[in-house]
Amino acid sequence: MTTGEKCLVIGSGISGVGSVALLEHMGADVTLYDSDEALTADMIRGKLPEESRARCIAGKLPQEILETTETVVLSPGVPTDIPLVNALRDKGASIIGEIELGYREEKGRVAAVTGTNGKTTTTTLLGQIMKAHLGEEKVFVVGNIGNPYTSECLKTHADTVTVGEISSFQLETIRDFHPAVSAVLNITPDHLNRHHTMEAYVAAKENIALNQTKEDICVLNYDNEYTRDFGKRCPARAVYFSSLEELEEGYFLKGDTIVRSFGGCQRELLNIHSDMNLVGVCNVENVMAAIAMAESMGVPMDTILAVIREFKAVEHRIEFVAAKGGVDYYDDSKGTNPDAAIQGIRAMSRPTVLIGGGYDKGSDYDQWIESFGDKVKCLVLIGQTREKIAECARAHGFDRIRFADTYEECLKLCTQLAEEGDAVLLSPACASWGMFKNYEERGDIFKAYVRSLGER
Repeated sequence: MTTGEKCLVIGSGISGVGSVALLEHMGADVTLYDSDEALTADMIRGKLPEESRARCIAGKLPQEILETTETVVLSPGVPTDIPLVNALRDKGASIIGEIELGYREEKGRVAAVTGTNGKTTTTTLLGQIMKAHLGEEKVFVVGNIGNPYTSECLKTHADTVTVGEISSFQLETIRDFHPAVSAVLNITPDHLNRHHTMEAYVAAKENIALNQTKEDICVLNYDNEYTRDFGKRCPARAVYFSSLEELEEGYFLKGDTIVRSFGGCQRELLNIHSDMNLVGVCNVENVMAAIAMAESMGVPMDTILAVIREFKAVEHRIEFVAAKGGVDYYDDSKGTNPDAAIQGIRAMSRPTVLIGGGYDKGSDYDQWIESFGDKVKCLVLIGQTREKIAECARAHGFDRIRFADTYEECLKLCTQLAEEGDAVLLSPACASWGMFKNYEERGDIFKAYVRSLGER
């Protein structure tokens, strides 16, 4: 980045604001733009520090800015193939994302996590392990987890570690990003409304290892067809984990025990019931991935296992909320696609009243419905996808379906349907947009409602 370079940041959320601050620190001439017609330039200006000199533009981008921009920094929510971005690319502008921008100022080592599901739990756990090893001040947890990379990268030095949760949206725009250790936890259909094809989605995920070499490590799920196949052509050295098969080399689940196996030597690491607070096979896989990544980063196994024994579920991810009147309530609002929601169902050990539905990302729900088995006693549907899901459920012979017009109605209905010994699970298999700001708000409302219930 040269002094005075004309840079356009598209998107005025936290990633965009972080990018503006870093670009101005680097001496760039910055414009912050948002196409949202509900915003004004003054509203965008109000998101920036008072000392910022960035131009702020809302609505339509002036032709002059389009003609003179040298570097474009896209926020994750901005597709790379919209007409504006295509026009900027055709004019010769360099197109990067906030993660790439932050990495260019990185001075320490990077561990990066992607995957359709499990990213946040694995990233959070790995961050806590690294902090236990190096100290709080030497570890930064950034990315899709909600903390912009651009807000932390200037604090890094040779002895720090940055742990990043990196989404497919963010991986579309990397150029030099080069983690020492990466992980692709799993790949299942998601965000096809953005990526258009499964091939494009898989390619974006695989970009996490784009610049890695055989000196680096890529941790992969042996049980997932896409990630197992990627291991055969990954530029980094592949290290596998499995919850289904015993591996000669890697980490695997044997009965109730996670086992490490390398060089012909096996070591039993922990019991998934007595040594873990997390529930569900999905979280066993997340833990194995975190172990593999931490060990690859040089953390002693005793430190790794001590952190795992104390680690609690990340908020909104198969999170136990409370027991009310003999009914257990679980918040899995982060179950925003069918595969994630399948993991929520698998984690239940009681007859379950399930809340589903929301924004339509173009997902298919067949496998999710098939996972119900005898476990789901009733499916309560809300949101844009409720008719689509109901049609799919009936096609699979599941007709214990109720509809709710509002979220409040849905929550009250679940309370009425659940009997002592049951569970109520919020795991919608859909995004929250349209009814809520985000999945966090959806989960927070659910938890507040549950906690307000008296004993029945």
